[in-house]
Amino acid sequence: MPYEHLLVAEGPVATVTMNRPEKRNALSLGLMNELIAAFRDLATQPQTQVIILAGTGPAFSAGHDLRELVGRELPSYRQIFDVCTQLMSTVQEIPQPVIARVHGMATAAGCQLVASCDLAIAADTAQFATPGVKIGLFCTTPMVALTRAIGRKRALEMLLTGTPIDARTAAEWGLVNRAVPADQLDGVTRSLAQRISEASALTVAIGKQAFYTQIDLDQPRAYAYAKEVMSLNALAADAQEGMSAFVGKRPPRWAGR
Repeated sequence: MPYEHLLVAEGPVATVTMNRPEKRNALSLGLMNELIAAFRDLATQPQTQVIILAGTGPAFSAGHDLRELVGRELPSYRQIFDVCTQLMSTVQEIPQPVIARVHGMATAAGCQLVASCDLAIAADTAQFATPGVKIGLFCTTPMVALTRAIGRKRALEMLLTGTPIDARTAAEWGLVNRAVPADQLDGVTRSLAQRISEASALTVAIGKQAFYTQIDLDQPRAYAYAKEVMSLNALAADAQEGMSAFVGKRPPRWAGR
């Protein structure tokens, strides 16, 4: 489908690129709805195994479009933050892993989007911030994803001060997987995506869903859930093929079932 604010390249490693460079890829209601639609569409395509999320222009994403947040009534604000929550949830609910390729500033809801992605690679020139406190609008929804990615004390430091952190710090804190030289960003991101795409898409989807289901459970319930998922996974044709291929010292042939 045609998009006004996105560029979508399909394939085993698909790319969804936010394309509002003049607005620093601010997450307008229109852009967020298009992102949700694009992710859900790619989720239904069997050939899509990994999705890279990127942005054009000088910034990855400057967060919410503040022009949409001035002079509104309560139902409008609820709609905007509801759609934002749907977007972040969709990233984690679709079966394919989503890798954020962060080349510039990621602030507020843009930082939330990075934290919500399954994986993230950042250029060493990238920065991350939740500066809402400086404009009287605390980054409460970004806080949800940020806290789960980097922990309480580090998240609160970002949230209470609004001070940006650099890419190396973001990697040390666990907000991104690694920081790389800017000229290597695309290559490193694609290499990671390619390695993931070599596995059984079914197995990856089972694992991604299981990860987000167990992460907030206490340990006994997490193990109870995980052992059942792994037992059912073992019955899948791809699991039987993979184990047989390993024993037989040959490459596996995935069937997707």
